[in-house]
Amino acid sequence: MSSSSAAPAAKPPMREALVAAAFQLFLERGYEQTTVDDIAALAGVGRRSFFRYFPSKEDVVFPDHERCLADMTAFLAAGGEEHEPVRRVCDAARLVLGMYAENPTFSVQRYRLTKQVPGLRAYELSVVWRYERALAEYLRGRFAGRPDGTLRADVVAAAVVAAHNNALRSWLRSDGLGDAGAAVDHALGYVQKAFGRGTEPGASPVRAAAVTAGEPAGPGEDVVVLVSRRDAPLWRVVQELETALGRC
Repeated sequence: MSSSSAAPAAKPPMREALVAAAFQLFLERGYEQTTVDDIAALAGVGRRSFFRYFPSKEDVVFPDHERCLADMTAFLAAGGEEHEPVRRVCDAARLVLGMYAENPTFSVQRYRLTKQVPGLRAYELSVVWRYERALAEYLRGRFAGRPDGTLRADVVAAAVVAAHNNALRSWLRSDGLGDAGAAVDHALGYVQKAFGRGTEPGASPVRAAAVTAGEPAGPGEDVVVLVSRRDAPLWRVVQELETALGRC
């Protein structure tokens, strides 16, 4: 049996309803002019219900960061010795990008709002610091016992956050257009190039040298021999090959 009337749309979960109500009011009235009571009333709940989901008005602007931070921390904790540490923290940063890319419209709205409200910018900085601290703590464990291990951990964590945020904000300024993943991958590539395996003093995952091959090559010709560890990233292999060819 068919029905001519469509079934009523399911109501969004209360947490999502509060976020939607908050941003509707922020856009209509402004952030400072909107109160927690206003948000709760528009969502159809009481003030106490709001605080059951969010500790403050600032938290409703960043409703997904706690979950993302927990996911990132769990991802890092699940890493083993077989995971190259710099690559691991770069992959962890991509989880944050995924959070933003899930809802580009909301992410762009939040970016614009945060730029306008000094208190939200300060709140965002505190959130970013927590991400950086989580990355640094993981790296300190992986670099323990190495010369300047703590320093290296803190510098790499800061570099990952800076590279990620540079690409992310560029994407947000473009109103969420373009390939955010490609932009972040490009930015994080600089971090891996600078700090990844083989960049420690005295370590080299790839060595290239031009040697005379004798019989297979013609008179005066050189053959480039590339020596690489199995786990060296492909981009570094190509880079070293290009460098060797330039020297030949």
